[in-house]
Amino acid sequence: MRCFSLLAGALLAGCRLGVHSAALPAQPVSPAAPIPLLSGTLTSTGSDTLASLMSGWAADFSRRYPEVGVQIQATGSAAAALAAGTAQLGPMRRPMNEPEIAGFRQCYGYPPLALPVAQDALVVMVNQANPLEAISQRQLDAIFSVTRQCGQAAPIRRWGDLGLAGEWRSLSLLRYGRNTASGTQGFFRRRVLCGGDMQPTVNELSGSAAVAQVVAASVNAIGYTSMGFHASGVKWLAIIDAGGHTLTADAQTLCRGEYPFTHPLYLYVNKPPGKPLDPLTLAFLARVLSPEGQEQVSQAGYVPLTQPQLLAARRAAGLP
Repeated sequence: MRCFSLLAGALLAGCRLGVHSAALPAQPVSPAAPIPLLSGTLTSTGSDTLASLMSGWAADFSRRYPEVGVQIQATGSAAAALAAGTAQLGPMRRPMNEPEIAGFRQCYGYPPLALPVAQDALVVMVNQANPLEAISQRQLDAIFSVTRQCGQAAPIRRWGDLGLAGEWRSLSLLRYGRNTASGTQGFFRRRVLCGGDMQPTVNELSGSAAVAQVVAASVNAIGYTSMGFHASGVKWLAIIDAGGHTLTADAQTLCRGEYPFTHPLYLYVNKPPGKPLDPLTLAFLARVLSPEGQEQVSQAGYVPLTQPQLLAARRAAGLP
């Protein structure tokens, strides 16, 4: 009953390895080599950040295996659903925490398998009419945090505090971000706010798309989202690092490890140690971690895995 109560309670060109690497070429299936027959249902429960990616992968998988139904639930706890056995796939934008892993281990006696499937980055956006082009981490901390643990002496309340002149000088900032249930907010607090506490004036929204939309509609707004969410009417701010370098979130900076707010996106699965995954889950992961699957990562606005990341993920999943 413990397991079921959890559910109730819960780049450089070389970076795009899956598409361009000679070490792992694409292997299309010819008409003479029929695709193995699979049937049944796959269920994915977890992060809304990965919803568009999971939907794209599911559509590709269903074309390849038309007898398999794939259900995507972009809300709910991936950890609880995996532990309860109501989902085979648990997409998460962050690593599972210790209580989540402990809950799964209590059900099965071993931890879930975490597989990185793409690279994401947290981006800061403003209205496209805003003349600001770049911002430092200390300035972000002074805007969003009440504790200012990154070292900024005074809070930033107006756009003039960031050096904007004219009509922008006295214009107050409107702050937008994700709610406390989101892994995006947790990442923002840890990595951007140096572990500090959020300002009570930050308007918390339930989805990254909602943040992008409200920033597009508010000329004096600033917000943060995953790089996979785009909206007309906004622009991403470059980040000024400690050395004074201005870095944008793109494939080059992510693959070189330069952009400061980068992290993997994960699929968690139930894989007993020393045993293979069930055939449906294994077949789905084979497509996700294929050149075609990684090309869909780019199409969704994220960055594909590097070659070492991709090969390590395939080995961990039990793929050749």
